[in-house]
Amino acid sequence: MKIAAGFALGLLLAVAPHNTAHADSAIKLVAAENFYGDIAHQIGGPAVQVVSVLSNPNQDPHLFETSPTVVRDIAGAQIVVYNGADYDPWMPKLLNAAPVPGRAVIVAADLVKKKAGDNPHLWYEPATMPAVAKALAEALSKADPEHAADYKMRLASFLASLRPVDEKISSIRKKFGGTTVTASEPVFGYMASALGMTMRNERFQLSIMNDTEPSARDVAAFERDLKEHKVRVMFYNKQASDKIVQHLVELARAAKIPVVGVTETIPPGLSFQDWMLSELNDTEKALAGPSS
Repeated sequence: MKIAAGFALGLLLAVAPHNTAHADSAIKLVAAENFYGDIAHQIGGPAVQVVSVLSNPNQDPHLFETSPTVVRDIAGAQIVVYNGADYDPWMPKLLNAAPVPGRAVIVAADLVKKKAGDNPHLWYEPATMPAVAKALAEALSKADPEHAADYKMRLASFLASLRPVDEKISSIRKKFGGTTVTASEPVFGYMASALGMTMRNERFQLSIMNDTEPSARDVAAFERDLKEHKVRVMFYNKQASDKIVQHLVELARAAKIPVVGVTETIPPGLSFQDWMLSELNDTEKALAGPSS
């Protein structure tokens, strides 16, 4: 997900004549990823016009390429929220190429004190979304003081709606904490930690995430874990296609190791809360025992 600064500037110049930012009263908000966009919808309500850049469930987010439409949306945004930790490095480049006085920029990584080199899949860290929601409510209240009470009310409602997710995490941790699992990528890593899981094959996962070839030794270790039932569940990223990963998924299924697919964007028709609960329910079912 790389974009050259010069290319970004060129795109901005190309779309500048069409920029109609602030043409109506709605607050323009751009979220780099649709889970942050969903939270913005929930906090902002009808007063906010939200555009989510990464939202295609069939697209590998790591292969994202920007477009004039994306550049135009960012150039007209009053509030921008993105992941950071080098997950979406194109966003700060576009922001720097199109500065807007008074624009609020929320970076999830900064809120939870993560940086480049850390696992960037921050939305699976239970502390991230409450922090982002609070920052959004603050930014919206500053941009639109007249509706500050509404934003505060929706923030409280959102935080309350996370309780079933927190309760499910606690329940799974009590039942299965300490269980050894594995994954094709560290996408679900923060949540696995919150569930008290012991994760194996982390070097392999980093290779896949960074689009580099895993070593033969790491592949063999992963295969051995599956064949010898050293792990109870395998997680994999459903949005990234890789022959080695598909081979391991097939091997896990042949060994009757439950496989749980996770994603890097919210599937269509779900809220963030629904998405988390769905994957947690799948995880709980897998941990309870191999499918028949």
